[in-house]
Amino acid sequence: MQLRYTYRVYPTTPQRALLARTFGCVRTVYNDAVAARRAAHAAGLPFPLTADLDRALITVAKTTPERAWLAEVSTVPLQQALRDCHVAYRNFFDSLKGKRSGARIGPPKFKRRAGRQTARYNRNGFRLRPNGRLFLAKVGDLRVAWSRELPADPSSVTVVKTPTGKYFASFVVALDDDADLLDPLPDVESETGIDLGLKDFAVLRGGRVIENPRFFARMERKLKKAQRALSRKVRGSANQAKARLAVAEIHEKTRARRDDWLNKQVKTIVAENQGIYVEDLNVKGLARGRSSKAVRDASWGSFLTKLESKAVRAGRTFTRIGRFFPSTQLCSECGVLAGPKGLQGLDVRVWECPCGAVHDRDANAEINIRREGKRLVAEGHAETRNACGGLVRPGKPGAAR
Repeated sequence: MQLRYTYRVYPTTPQRALLARTFGCVRTVYNDAVAARRAAHAAGLPFPLTADLDRALITVAKTTPERAWLAEVSTVPLQQALRDCHVAYRNFFDSLKGKRSGARIGPPKFKRRAGRQTARYNRNGFRLRPNGRLFLAKVGDLRVAWSRELPADPSSVTVVKTPTGKYFASFVVALDDDADLLDPLPDVESETGIDLGLKDFAVLRGGRVIENPRFFARMERKLKKAQRALSRKVRGSANQAKARLAVAEIHEKTRARRDDWLNKQVKTIVAENQGIYVEDLNVKGLARGRSSKAVRDASWGSFLTKLESKAVRAGRTFTRIGRFFPSTQLCSECGVLAGPKGLQGLDVRVWECPCGAVHDRDANAEINIRREGKRLVAEGHAETRNACGGLVRPGKPGAAR
């Protein structure tokens, strides 16, 4: 498996100028590749091969007055930009043909000068010095803030400049599939269902509640003030650049706090549970509803992605149950569908079943999710390799695949 390890880097002023030039050249080559493929499509010609684009957009272009400045940077990130463009088009065509899972994606777009900038180097373009510095071809040695050691030699590194002007180095490291395995927990009952929500972020086994931190809601007032200040600035002025930076810093701080909190919650859940069962939520659909802002702030999709990745790597059983499973409506005592339904039932937090059982809405849902997840694992219909030896996404409740 391949993992990413990201570290903050601190280039000097001359190195920042060299990196800015590299980012600009990478962006130009990528955009030229997109333009060449669009022109070929408009003319009804076959798409040009990556090798032909390499020769035309890099090797030959360096000899022309219009692109002579491409020779001032390393060829490695320019070639990687062409490969990234090729992968983007391949993913687009696979999406059109139904070969790529997930939502349909659009064709590659031109990269912009503003915003996040990247340059990717393979082993031919970077080295790790014995003194801890990161050497990049035609840039020099960068000072890296090593927060932890790399578990293996990296195969590539991507240098990233954020909209706030910070620099990061993202290393790709190949590890064995069992490198992050944790020891099995002695308690066979150390498992939990997870019922996600907006009032509380999640409810785990035994009614344990993880409160919703609402990071964006906390920063929203400050963000609105910064955005109003930005809208009043003269376009192209230095004050507009400062105001845009202030807005970007608020977004970056919100995202960093959320990611840090999510990683900590995921680590705790995986360490404490041998089996983890969650709902296969349609997060994109929920994010288009009346509570779209709150759903995006909760970041359920990112949480489930991180949780699944960490659980599988650690050797835990991770299972998604079908999104149509009525976990909230089902009585965990008698199995009757007597719980709150529809939009009008969202405000019902406690309900009573005709059998006499009184349920907390979320705690009851967690019990049902856990039971359904254990049933899928027992019958071999779960999607995690740790449960049934294959990655198969379950369908509707009771469906066998």
